[in-house]
This record gives sequence, C-alpha cells and structure tokens, in this order.
Amino acid sequence: MNTEIKRATGLLIIEVINSNPNGDPDRESDPRQRPDGRGEISPVSFKRKLRDLAEDKEGPVWQQLSQQMKLDQKEFVILESRDTKKGDYKGAIKKELEDGASAFKQKYWDGRIFGNTFLEEAMDKGTIKTGVVQFGLGLSISPIEIERHTNTNKAGVEEGKTAGMAPMGYRFVQHGIYCMPFFVNPSMAHKSGCTAVDIDLLKKLIPHAYAHTRSHARPFVDLRHAWYCEHNNPLGSCSDFALIDALRPKKKDDPSTSSKSWDDYDAPAELPADLASKVVCIDLVGR
Repeated sequence: MNTEIKRATGLLIIEVINSNPNGDPDRESDPRQRPDGRGEISPVSFKRKLRDLAEDKEGPVWQQLSQQMKLDQKEFVILESRDTKKGDYKGAIKKELEDGASAFKQKYWDGRIFGNTFLEEAMDKGTIKTGVVQFGLGLSISPIEIERHTNTNKAGVEEGKTAGMAPMGYRFVQHGIYCMPFFVNPSMAHKSGCTAVDIDLLKKLIPHAYAHTRSHARPFVDLRHAWYCEHNNPLGSCSDFALIDALRPKKKDDPSTSSKSWDDYDAPAELPADLASKVVCIDLVGR
C-alpha cells in the first residue's frame, strides 16, 4: 500500500444559476432531475471536466499547475480522451499493459486516479478497474425548477428561411445548491500506481472544474466550497457520514421548496470541534 496517500472525505458544494449543470439525454437534455424534484449531477460529468483540464496541455490551467508542481506531461496523459474511440486502445495500449502494466500506470493520470472500466476488454479487470478517487452523485438540497426557452439561430437551418429556431431548446435550472461527495481510498493506490502527486494535482484542478469549462448551456455553475477532509491515518479517523452531514448547507426555510439564491441557506464555515480534531479539513476553493 502506498503510505504517502491518506484516506480523505470530500464534499463539493456546487451552485447553479440559470444553467444546465448536467443534461439528461433520455429527457431531451433537460437538467437531470429525480421524481421528488431534486436535481442530479453525475460523477462522470464532473470527472470529465477534470480530465479535460488535465488533457489541455496548452491551456492556462495545465500550464500554471504543471510549472508550479514541476510535472512531466508525458506522465499525465488522459486515456479517456474525448478523441479516443472504442477499440483504439487495443493496438496502441496493449503493449503498455504488459509486465504488470507498469508503462500504462506511469503514463495515464486518469487511469491511476479514477481507475478504468474503459479497458475491461484488454486487461485483467482486477488490475486498474477501480481507482483511488471515487466521486458520488451530486444531489440538490431542495427541488429545482426547470425553465425551457426557445433558441434562435441566425444561420438559416430550413430552406427559404434566413433564421432558425429550436423550440424549448434552452433548458436550465433557475437556482440550485448541489452537494457531491468524493472519497480518496489509499488501499487502491498500489494497484493503480496512484501517488501523492496525483492526488495533489486533483486537489488543484477541482477549484477550476467549472470556471474553466463554461459553455452556452452552463454559463454559471461554480463551486461555493470544495471541502477536503484528510483523515489522520490510512484507515480513517472518523465517519464519512459525520463529516458530510456536518458540512452540508441547510435551507433556512421549507426545504421542500426551491431556492432563489445562496442566501436561502445556512452554510457551515468549518467543522464542529469534535470532528475538527479527527481530520485536517481545508476548503480547496479558498486555499
């Protein structure tokens, strides 16, 4: 086991204002929503943003962090790239998976840190299937209200017309506060090759996940807090549930109604004393 990595419990507090934080392809890209009205953000959606920032080697985030951390970009390649097609890995990566996958582990940051079901057909499933870091489902504290507007397009999309329209094409959440837990499990590090440097890069990327990946559908989604509670030992020094419950914002009025702003919540600024003595808790956003 890699003793340089300690167990950690994290909680992302994500604010959404007039944006679609994660569209649902089964519902015409509506913001994801549970039957009880609460909104969802998938773990895959958040990890995609971290991968994109790490892969853009010419972008300002990688440029600044790699210089600051003195990283060799050849050791921080992204396997699950947007440009990678299923089957591409079978030839090019097969050789890297020989001899215990040492070449593979040295090359792919997302393989070391998140694991890779992507490779199930090409290698022993037990080798790097599960990574050191696992993100949970992001769930809004209160129900969300979804608005649908018609998009207009200056370019003509229909014969004989100089402009086009996409009825109800712009779908967004008016306001929501989402909580997404994540966990660092050092027990998987010796299998995936994950190091403390990989975790440090993750911690430095998280604050930029939304601010540097904004889009037309997602102009105002950002992190209010990114709590990172490092336990005092690899086994864990207190309950994950206790930490997450203590750091989760509480809605001031009826929690069954949608919120209008951040001011509708009481948000903890730190852990209570009994828990603070059992972990080292920092806010990655304000670090």
